[in-house]
Amino acid sequence: MQIATVTPLPGQSRYAALADALRARIVAGEWPPGSALAAEQSLAADYGVALGTMRRALDLLAELGLVERVHGRGTFVRLGLGGAPMLRFFRFGHHDGEVPASRILARDTRAAPEPVARALGLGPGEPVLRLERLRSLGAQPVLLEEIWLPLPLFAALAEGDPAGWDDLLYPMFAQRCGVHVARAIDEIGFCAAAAAQAAVLGLPAGHPCARVQRRAFDLGGRCVESRRSLGDAHAFHYTVAIT
Repeated sequence: MQIATVTPLPGQSRYAALADALRARIVAGEWPPGSALAAEQSLAADYGVALGTMRRALDLLAELGLVERVHGRGTFVRLGLGGAPMLRFFRFGHHDGEVPASRILARDTRAAPEPVARALGLGPGEPVLRLERLRSLGAQPVLLEEIWLPLPLFAALAEGDPAGWDDLLYPMFAQRCGVHVARAIDEIGFCAAAAAQAAVLGLPAGHPCARVQRRAFDLGGRCVESRRSLGDAHAFHYTVAIT
C-alpha cells in the first residue's frame, strides 16, 4: 500500500526526487549509519513507483556516497569516514599503517574568524570550538593540526579532560556528538613553518611544510569541520593513479 508521494520539482526527474526524499529520511536518522534501508520492492510500493525507478534513486544515493549497495544483501547507509588518514600524504620511516598518537595541546571557544566561518558555512562571529592537536609516531612529532568545529553541535567536546580522547577523532565525533563524517575534501599546499609551529614539530624555524586544508561533511552535506594539518615537506609523498 502506498504511504508516501513524491512530487518532482520543475525539471527534476522522478528518481532524483525519490533520492531527495530518501536522503531526507537518512539525514533525519530514520536509518542510522550502518543500517539497512528497507527492501527495494518495499520502498517502491511505499512510494507507488516502478522498481526500476526506485533502483535508479538508490543508485544516485550510492553515487553521492550516502549509501552503499551490497550485492545479495541490500542497501546500507554508509558508516562514514573512520579517520580519513592524513598520513597517506606523508612517509615517516617504517610507520606505514600505524595510527599516530594524538595529544590536544589547546582547546578554547571563540567567535569564528571570517575564513573559518566561511569554510563552515556559519555567520560572522558565530561560536566555534578550536582545537590544537599534535600527532606523533614513536614519540616523534609529525603533524600539527588546528581544528575548528561549530557550536553547539560539538558542545560535548568543550568540557572534560581531552587527555582521554581517542587518537581518531571521527569515531569519537559519532559516539559523543552524534556527528557522522561522510566525506572530506583535502587541499594540499606548502608553506614555511612559523617559529612556534616549527618548535612543536621539532623543526627549524622557516622549515618547509606541507599544508593540508580539510573540510569534512556530515550525511546531510553540512560542513562540520575545518582543519589545517602541517607536516615536514621533506616527508611529503603523494601518489595518484591515472587511467
